[in-house]
Amino acid sequence: MQPWPLAFMCFMLTSGLSVMSLPADTGKGRRKVVHVLEDDSGAVIVQTAPGNVVTHRGGSITLPCRFHHEPENIDPARIRIKWTKVTDMLQFEDVFVALGRQQRVFGPYRGRVFLERAGPGDASVIIQNVTLEDYGRYECEVTNDMEDDTGFVNLNLEGVVFPYYPQAGRYKLNYHQAEDACKQQDAILASHSQLHKAWLEGLDWCNAGWLEDGSVQYPISHPRDHCGHKDTPAGIRNYGYRQKEDERYDSFCFTSKLNGKVYFLKRFKKVNYAEAMKACIRSGSVIAKVGQLYAAWKFQLLDRCEAGWLEDGSIRYPIVNPRNRCGGAQPGVRHLGFPDRKFRLYGVYCFRENEDETAEDTEPIRDPTDILKRRMNSNTIPTNITRML
Repeated sequence: MQPWPLAFMCFMLTSGLSVMSLPADTGKGRRKVVHVLEDDSGAVIVQTAPGNVVTHRGGSITLPCRFHHEPENIDPARIRIKWTKVTDMLQFEDVFVALGRQQRVFGPYRGRVFLERAGPGDASVIIQNVTLEDYGRYECEVTNDMEDDTGFVNLNLEGVVFPYYPQAGRYKLNYHQAEDACKQQDAILASHSQLHKAWLEGLDWCNAGWLEDGSVQYPISHPRDHCGHKDTPAGIRNYGYRQKEDERYDSFCFTSKLNGKVYFLKRFKKVNYAEAMKACIRSGSVIAKVGQLYAAWKFQLLDRCEAGWLEDGSIRYPIVNPRNRCGGAQPGVRHLGFPDRKFRLYGVYCFRENEDETAEDTEPIRDPTDILKRRMNSNTIPTNITRML
């Protein structure tokens, strides 16, 4: 008896599934592929990268996808390449489509997504100026007349997860409010995998928060009685999928590298909230958001043992190298709550975009007319710790 054809054996072993999962290879600098198999009637074979491709906000990344068609003399103009993003179970968002020389890019991807064109059979796309919202799972589909095949690529971002609740207090946010709260702080709702990675790195937080999939979870590294019982193993506590409109929790946000710089503004005196906002504007910047401070702590290694105002009215400060009288023995962003904006006095953390990278950490003395021109032209809670990813 002659051996069965390899493709048919693979098809039987996978019970009709089109994608064979392989373990992610963590090696850097080498392009890996996983074959997407089809039965004997298929005419297109697609290959995509196993595991994840990783970048950061503002970076460029290639989503690898290659194909070959049988027979190989098929007119390339008859090959359609389509990329979509998996936004939810059985829901897809169009990203890019090409048929021959005709191409179309959709929605927020316009001007940022291009075919790599590395040679025949290359369906890879390049995403430039990657945003937080680009994080997720993408499908590469190649169609030859009536035959097609698909592969998947996961795009991950380097970043940091942080818990967040507004000035109104704990457990005040439904799902949509939590989503907006993260966006207002230069972040997005974290995914389960992002929260899990943060927990592996030591994140310990005893308040449940929304995740991007509509579930409510919280990470515990040090089990204790008021956080799911002391005898319960460490891990991610999961309340499951909750009612997005009616139920209220905190949120877990995710942010990535900044296109700019956060700095503590050196002043001769401390200020209230309104004065803090004005001081940052006089410095040619704006008052920093919570997500921006976390990103600066993570990527700039910003380390400052001085409490300062942030845009949401909270008082926080970042510690990379723990020391005495700086809020504990672990690195993290310390949170001192939401004090009275009018009467309480602190320093301030400012943010300046990269258009002018010479941000000064002292408040300059400027002519008032120069300040006006710049503005016209620029269209007690306990200390909490968030560990590095």
